[in-house]
Amino acid sequence: MLEKAKHEHEGHVLKQYRSKAEYYLCSCLNKNNATSDNVERTPGGLLYIRQWNNMQYVSTATFLLTVYSDFLRNSNQHLRCPTRTIDPEEILSFAKSQVDYILGSNPMNMSYLVGYGSKYPIRVHHRGASIVSYRENKGFIGCTQGYDNWYSRVEPNPNVLVGALVGGPDCRDNFMDQRDNYMQTEACTYNTAPLVGVFARLLQLEENLEVELVASY
Repeated sequence: MLEKAKHEHEGHVLKQYRSKAEYYLCSCLNKNNATSDNVERTPGGLLYIRQWNNMQYVSTATFLLTVYSDFLRNSNQHLRCPTRTIDPEEILSFAKSQVDYILGSNPMNMSYLVGYGSKYPIRVHHRGASIVSYRENKGFIGCTQGYDNWYSRVEPNPNVLVGALVGGPDCRDNFMDQRDNYMQTEACTYNTAPLVGVFARLLQLEENLEVELVASY
């Protein structure tokens, strides 16, 4: 895009955007000079921004890392960070490490993507998942009844919110699967949405690898 800018002003603005984006990418990769300029990580290796719904930042950063690694590969470029230059493969490898963590390769051995794997959050902070289906109970359940009758229950949610990415663990990789622990168990659409693109790219890479292996025989 920088090369195709029609006017000098447009090119200048795009360079500013790129500079900011690359600074953030270097921060995620822990390749800026000062520790304070890098994104913190949990002991298990997860990017950590804040206590409340940290996974929203992990999924969006992973998406950005994945997209930018493709951009650099296709344009035969590298990411120049203050400490050293990073090639596209290393960027994608780190993005994949965040996906692996989300899907269960973490100290809790838990998938934070609901419905994936053998262990995932079962008390998601989500009204539709935590209240019994209308097929089971056709009685009226208003806002007050839903909170009073279902919110404080210790039993697993009656409905599995398949595909939801919850807020995730704290800065020490600890996670409490409790419905009222909304900072960790709340599910948001903007958590999951960036992962769709990441999963699509990883699936494409796997399919391409399979084609190459078949062709090599």
